[in-house]
Amino acid sequence: MSPRSRDQDVSLSDRISGLAQAVEIAEGRLDAEVIRGARETLERAAQRRALSADHTVVGFFGATGSGKSSLFNAVVGQDLARSAARRPTTSAPLAAIWGDEGSQPLLDWLDVADRRVVGPALSTSTGRKASTTSGGLVLLDLPDFDSVTREHRQIVQRMVGLVDVVVWVVDPQKYADAVLHQDFVQPLARHGAVTMVVLNQADRLDERDVPSVLASLTELVAQDGLPATGPSAPVAVSALTGQGVPQLRDRIHAVAAQRAAAGQRLEADVIHSAGELARAAGEGDPRGITKDASERLTAGLARAAGIDLVADAAARSYRLRAGRHTGWIATRWLTRLRKDPLKRLHIESHDKHSDPGVHRTSLPPMNASQKAAADSAVRGFADDVSQGAGEPWRRSIRGAARSNEQRLPDALDQAVARTKFSARGASWWWIVFDVLQWLAMLVTVLGLLWLLGLFLAEYFQIPLPPPPTVEGFPLPVPTLMVLAGVVLALFLALTGAVIASLASRVRASRVRRRLQRSVRTTAEETVQAPVEHELEAHREFTGAVARAALTRR
Repeated sequence: MSPRSRDQDVSLSDRISGLAQAVEIAEGRLDAEVIRGARETLERAAQRRALSADHTVVGFFGATGSGKSSLFNAVVGQDLARSAARRPTTSAPLAAIWGDEGSQPLLDWLDVADRRVVGPALSTSTGRKASTTSGGLVLLDLPDFDSVTREHRQIVQRMVGLVDVVVWVVDPQKYADAVLHQDFVQPLARHGAVTMVVLNQADRLDERDVPSVLASLTELVAQDGLPATGPSAPVAVSALTGQGVPQLRDRIHAVAAQRAAAGQRLEADVIHSAGELARAAGEGDPRGITKDASERLTAGLARAAGIDLVADAAARSYRLRAGRHTGWIATRWLTRLRKDPLKRLHIESHDKHSDPGVHRTSLPPMNASQKAAADSAVRGFADDVSQGAGEPWRRSIRGAARSNEQRLPDALDQAVARTKFSARGASWWWIVFDVLQWLAMLVTVLGLLWLLGLFLAEYFQIPLPPPPTVEGFPLPVPTLMVLAGVVLALFLALTGAVIASLASRVRASRVRRRLQRSVRTTAEETVQAPVEHELEAHREFTGAVARAALTRR
């Protein structure tokens, strides 16, 4: 079952936790500006949740001349804010407070110095006071968002991100102002549940024109992304005549009574930040590590490690050592002059108690071709594994694959060095041939000694019977012994060389497989493990973003 279908009600704490985890994972992987925005959301959420949850902060925002301060006074029921023809009339935030207890830390956080405690509760359209158990309320009169004074605009930009409920106050002349819609309303369209749009100065319109102007404003609001129904549905009021003011007051009271505006605002911010992180990460999931990709990586690194050279050296080493056991004894000493190819490369079986971490070979350093093969193998592996993911994660996976690039040549050399070749072991057939060679040598030596004795006897004129002969052979037995011993030795040497050549190919193939296993282990440690860590980070990031942005049903 997917996360989206498990739970219809996702707590704000769960969303914040998911966003915090996503931000932590995204650090260093995604766009820094997006991460900064998400961190600001988390910080704002932590600060707001630490303050009074019983108070709802409603901010009145509007352009110069919209009558925002006059409407603020009308809703409050007192002339608290300055309203005049001179612009701007509001230079600093002014707070009207219902339910003063617990509001001071909240106003300190909002940096509102001008505070007026109006009463225990806001009057409704029926003229009665709402119970304070419905929650406290703070109304803020703010500077004009299009003020010529830079400090005023900065206050508005800061407050629009902090208040729980936004009340946009527009007038019939400038309700379609592009700056208002593009710079303020559209970016906060996600906060439809805690946004109100008010058409002030309706008294300046002909009564018959009010519905058409409201319809036009409603269409603009819908284009901005706000819902055209509910709290954000535009309403016509007049601060001068009092038209629509009680209804606006009722809307504000209804929001405050629910005491959910702060949570809804924060929830929308968290969902938005999660969506921004998801967009920055790009769509799609990486393919992941497949068997084929792993095999191609191993093959490429094996070529870079020069395992064919080592396998060939293992074959030559086998033939050399076989010759020392099966070759003609009379010429074996010549093989002692040739150094074992594996020992020349400093590759041979190591003591089982030795530390494999200190093993090194005498293989030549990687040349340009080998380095290119290693780089191509790692790059191809990363591209294959990351296929399907967004570009930031593909880039991150490529970086993880190359994270051990500097030590990879040494790791491959160590992989070759720690491979067990059983180089000191002898094949069983060597012993058989060795025994036969010594028998042939014994026969040859006995024959030579016999002939030498006959020669010396003749030289010193010592009469001896003639040596025996074998029927069918004119040569004497000692001569036949020498010839038979030499022929047998040469036959054994040639046969042993042929068998050694064939067996060396088998040995080379076996060594190549062992080397590939060692290289595969190195590839898993130096390339695949970092990539797997990155893939796991992607899975956790995706899950965290989904948890933060989970849609209520």
